[in-house]
Amino acid sequence: MKKNIFVFGSTGSIGIQTLEVLSRKNKHIVLGLSCNSNIDLLFEQVKSFNPRIVAINNINSSHELINYCKVKNIKLYHGNNAASQVPLDDVDIAVNAIVGTAGMQPTIRLVENGIDVALSNKESLVLGGHIIMPLAKKKNVNIFPVDSEHSAIYQCLNGENDTELKKIILTGSGGPFLKRDLSTFGTITPDEALNHPNWDMGRKISIDSATMMNKALELVEALWLFNIKLDQIEIVIHPQSIVHSMVEFIDGSYKAHLGVPDMRVPIQYALTYPLREKSVVKSLDFSTMNLQFSKPDFNKYPVLSLVEKLIQAGGNRVPIMSIANDYIVKKFLDDEITFNEMFPLLKKTINKFSNDHLPNFEDLITLDRNIKLYLNPK
Repeated sequence: MKKNIFVFGSTGSIGIQTLEVLSRKNKHIVLGLSCNSNIDLLFEQVKSFNPRIVAINNINSSHELINYCKVKNIKLYHGNNAASQVPLDDVDIAVNAIVGTAGMQPTIRLVENGIDVALSNKESLVLGGHIIMPLAKKKNVNIFPVDSEHSAIYQCLNGENDTELKKIILTGSGGPFLKRDLSTFGTITPDEALNHPNWDMGRKISIDSATMMNKALELVEALWLFNIKLDQIEIVIHPQSIVHSMVEFIDGSYKAHLGVPDMRVPIQYALTYPLREKSVVKSLDFSTMNLQFSKPDFNKYPVLSLVEKLIQAGGNRVPIMSIANDYIVKKFLDDEITFNEMFPLLKKTINKFSNDHLPNFEDLITLDRNIKLYLNPK
């Protein structure tokens, strides 16, 4: 079945890989593309895929994309939150590959309009899972996880009885500093933190992998996606990134999802579900493989213990963690703070803004604005 697909965040890592998958398929229509500011790459994508709709937040008024869209009769939306202005009438499924807190609003809008979502944006559920998941159920919308771990869990649980699930084992590589001595963490540079051993990812998620914040966010996301309790999920270090996650059932049996560490696989699965289609990724050679598993070091990755405390405490604490992390990662990438200063600043921000109130959408927007001002007072 041919699908009309809108790719939000098309110039980021997941967006680029999504378009690579779609370019090989020639089955589906790229109905729309959106990005924040990478206009040159967006222009190349527009010329390649000829979408009907394009949205960009920051645009140079003299850029040739504007005239190109006029000539080709492509609807162009620009300005703040341009992606929120686009018509969704003919969209069958949307890929939300927007990075960070900005991705939540498009997810809510898509679900409100009854559109299935291939969700890469973790923050949508970390911030607004209590809003999005009940709405998705009401609107009969499918949320297809694009994260490799959640896609793995989704596939392991497909066709199973929810009541027979005992536990989810969420695997993580440990990032680039798994074997690095903790005493040297203060000298870690952004370039070192961006150098992930297994995955080709964007800048923000690469830093989240180095701190294992990505796994903290994924834990929260899994609670919403699979309707489980905190004591039903365990994080395990798996340096090879071959086992993308596992599930344990009440009878003592396990299901594991294995594959090469390539995001094109979960992207394609989300877009072609319930079918599987041929992929270009290489097969595994089990005869040469050595798979290792271990418990995470909470001294190296303190956010893993913090997130459990925040979940148990409730209120707005988990959203604060996610929102603050966006700005703290940027400060590290901009050399404003050191690697070791990130976690203390995160805790300080959570303590500053936390309360027991479960935030609605407007609360989250206000929280984002206030945290941004707090962390960037200039």
